[in-house]
Amino acid sequence: MRFLLAGLLTATALCAQFVQVSATSVALTHVDLIDGTGGPVRRDQTVVIGNGLIVAVGNTGQVAIPSGAQVLDLPKHTVIPGLVGMHEHLFYPSGRGVPIYIEHAFSFPRLYLASGVTTARTAGGLEVQTDLTVAQWIRQGRYLGPDMLITAGYLEGPGTFTPQMLELRNAADAKAFVEYWASLGATSFKAYMHITRAELGAAITEAHKRGLKVTGHLCAVGFTEAAALGIDNLEHGLVVDTEFLPGKKPDDCPTVTAASLQALDIESEPVRKMIATLVRRHVAVTSTLAVFEAALPVQQRFQDALSPQTFSDHMAARQRMPEASRALSAARVLKEVEFERAFVKAGGLLMAGADPTGNGSALAGFADQRNIELLVAGGFTVPEAIQIATLNGANFLGLDSTIGSVAAGKRADLVVLEGDPAVRVEDIENLRLVFKHGVGYDAPKLLESVRGNVGLH
Repeated sequence: MRFLLAGLLTATALCAQFVQVSATSVALTHVDLIDGTGGPVRRDQTVVIGNGLIVAVGNTGQVAIPSGAQVLDLPKHTVIPGLVGMHEHLFYPSGRGVPIYIEHAFSFPRLYLASGVTTARTAGGLEVQTDLTVAQWIRQGRYLGPDMLITAGYLEGPGTFTPQMLELRNAADAKAFVEYWASLGATSFKAYMHITRAELGAAITEAHKRGLKVTGHLCAVGFTEAAALGIDNLEHGLVVDTEFLPGKKPDDCPTVTAASLQALDIESEPVRKMIATLVRRHVAVTSTLAVFEAALPVQQRFQDALSPQTFSDHMAARQRMPEASRALSAARVLKEVEFERAFVKAGGLLMAGADPTGNGSALAGFADQRNIELLVAGGFTVPEAIQIATLNGANFLGLDSTIGSVAAGKRADLVVLEGDPAVRVEDIENLRLVFKHGVGYDAPKLLESVRGNVGLH
């Protein structure tokens, strides 16, 4: 018992070293505000925090600041809600073509928090018990990271790319999988590429009995089929939906090519009908644009975060990438954002997440920020893109009354950016402070603490 208590105190002390603002009452003055609702930027605002909640928001000079509050005067800074990441992982490739993925229980939670992600839903895990324990330690204040909702490891059929995934044999296996992980605390489930319609239907039925949701990165099952079975969420969007490929067979996972994507007309009747089906059945879509960027120049911060060997492996893999794969990557980004605009216009709920799986330069937290930049490049306004990355995810999780936007009474999960992303969207990367439950963490210091650790732990 003495050893466990000492360990808890040590862990608490390690977390405390990254706290920059811990006062019970705090006022952020002279900030610009993008509140997460999709509305216009509000200039020269004051946000008052008290006991972990947002107490007041309004024009500077018109909002009462409590006596004794710590005042942070922040002109030329912007406040946004904490990001709600909806496709996150705690694993990353081991490199050199070995199909084993290393759990990053140390570096990834810190990367997420340092990047402004204050709530994260994992979208599949390969060490689910570790994910569950990390989420618990974060709740207990023993570990640094966002509030985490854990999706159980993949519901996958024969054809998986890693031996770390269980391969389902039939619908009974899918039902048993959901029963087991739900009993251990998983909050949702992830269907994967080679699952059959019967297995997916069994998993959805069992999850829904327990009030839990199912998302999917599908291939063998098309989006329209999945919606009919009752799926709640679809990952990545149109670029992984195979139902429009000529000759698509039931429960078979064909290959999507750059040519097939480019030939797909978003305005065509079949695609419009599929979108209408998703909207009518309230199936949300998670945007993961950053993970498709295979040839983007590598940022220095990406290189700094990776261990030297991991970075070397990553660059070598890039150099080996066939030209066809590069073409597919570019086609995916362009076609997907076109689909996402059409989906939102039709009334669909679009969310966003990083998918830090080694593809492209997507990394925990960094890719959550990059998604916002890509959404803006694809035609969304900055406030709309931030709403997709914040309030929309909170809405799907049933947490929109608590998080996802900046409003009095909500939890003080806030990001303080230097600059103005409404003018220069890349300022979304210039984090100075991340407030989680009203505690302000030093974002640059958190980033420095994981330097050279990605690829190791």
